[in-house]
Amino acid sequence: MALNKRAIVTGGTRGIGRAIVKELATKSCCGVLFSDVAFIYNSCDECVDEIRREVNSDETKIFGFKADASSYEEAEATVEMAVKELGGVDILVNNAGITRDNLLLRMTPEEFDQVINVNLKSVFNYTKAVIKYMIKQRYGKIVNISSVVGVIGNAGQSNYAASKAGIIGFTRATAKELATRNITVNAVAPGFIETDMTNKLNEKQKDALLQNIPLQRFGKPEDVAKVVAFLCSSDADYITGQVINVDGGMVMS
Repeated sequence: MALNKRAIVTGGTRGIGRAIVKELATKSCCGVLFSDVAFIYNSCDECVDEIRREVNSDETKIFGFKADASSYEEAEATVEMAVKELGGVDILVNNAGITRDNLLLRMTPEEFDQVINVNLKSVFNYTKAVIKYMIKQRYGKIVNISSVVGVIGNAGQSNYAASKAGIIGFTRATAKELATRNITVNAVAPGFIETDMTNKLNEKQKDALLQNIPLQRFGKPEDVAKVVAFLCSSDADYITGQVINVDGGMVMS
């Protein structure tokens, strides 16, 4: 395999996804330079040029493709376009996600379905679309972004917790299916990270959450991105089917 890998990242314009795109596009990790990245997004058209400016590298190709990650047809089409631009695909990071928080008693079927479709079905959509390329070349790295909420649950987030727990099960099943083809599949489960979601919390809510985090601080998107980059590197070749918590010690098992 070439040293310069080719990556597809879903949900790549904000927060954790944006940090992953920049990490893979600009950092040499474990002797492997991730030079070309295609990211999928659903809104924020201006973010495409912003990310290109932030990466600011003549050696790195950055492509943005707008699509509804919950649609298999759109996922398949954008993967085909990304593969054509990249010349192939070695890495897939499934990061697309939304929240529609509500207590179960008040949650609408639409709120439940939206979260399951974007957070969980998108992982199926993009994984199924890329594995035919990875199987043919007998190499691939897939990293799915779950959440500690998928491990321990959280009141008011039954839809989100279900989607993120589903990602963990999907990760372990596909890791077993694809291992003989030299394709690893792992999950990263972030805790409370400084993103648009946590920025909506008031100080009282933040203080309450910090009481459950041994490191007494929220994480940064870059903390997650660096773990993803490691799992995409050759140093993680013997790691598959695992869930790595990036949560400041919030969940210990």
